[in-house]
Amino acid sequence: MQTAIRLLNSQSRWLVLTGAGVSAESGVPTYRNRRGEWQRKPPVTHQEFVGNHQARQRFWARNLVGWRFMSNAQPNAAHNALVGLEKTGVVSCLVTQNVDGLHQRAGSQKVIDLHGRVDTVSCIGCNLRLPRAPLQTWLESNNPDFAKLAGAIAPDGDADVDNLDHSAMQVPDCENCGGILKPDAVFFGDSVPAQRVADAEQQMQDADGLVVVGSSLVAFSGYRFCLWASKQNKPIVIINDGSTRADEIATVTVAGSCGDVLQGWLQSPSGF
Repeated sequence: MQTAIRLLNSQSRWLVLTGAGVSAESGVPTYRNRRGEWQRKPPVTHQEFVGNHQARQRFWARNLVGWRFMSNAQPNAAHNALVGLEKTGVVSCLVTQNVDGLHQRAGSQKVIDLHGRVDTVSCIGCNLRLPRAPLQTWLESNNPDFAKLAGAIAPDGDADVDNLDHSAMQVPDCENCGGILKPDAVFFGDSVPAQRVADAEQQMQDADGLVVVGSSLVAFSGYRFCLWASKQNKPIVIINDGSTRADEIATVTVAGSCGDVLQGWLQSPSGF
């Protein structure tokens, strides 16, 4: 940890990439275990959601139950430390793979939501955008049996209630055109919007180095940041409770609590 902090204090502008491990201490579970292996039932893919009504019923049943927890989750020590580091100027931009919005709720200002957010929904037909929270009232009033359920919370705000019959689940439609409403998150099987990737790549170009926090980097959307940094001959610091895809090209890796390490960086004098 001290080696990592010395390196972190040697540069003035870091791009920080965060993954599910950052929100784990807020009670939001991760998709993968410490070895980067999948540990949950597969989520509804983009193709399934768009093309199959039954898949949308399954998704909204899970989301109805999981939203209650996700909306009440609170930022933790890692989120708060990143706010402080941004204020000191050493974090130039924060790119997150998470969709929970906890970085913004903690107070981070310059954030790129690489995979989108689950606290808004949009119509895939007319592009009408709505906040997710008021939709909960409609879902619960039209699906009282599902509203009574509780289930294990998933990283994307869903809950594990897949063993139920979803055929009676009422799904919300667009109030403007009757089209399909979808959370503004990048589902599995979909691609990160090109402009968002370009914006993130520019931030990497402008930074002095890359800090990865709480991500196994198994998904290429995160791993490519390490490839960019390596190609640009910039240092890579990885803070993660487990192995990652980029350990071999990292300058320093630190295993441990994201919150503890980030708080240690925030509290360390320059040149520690």
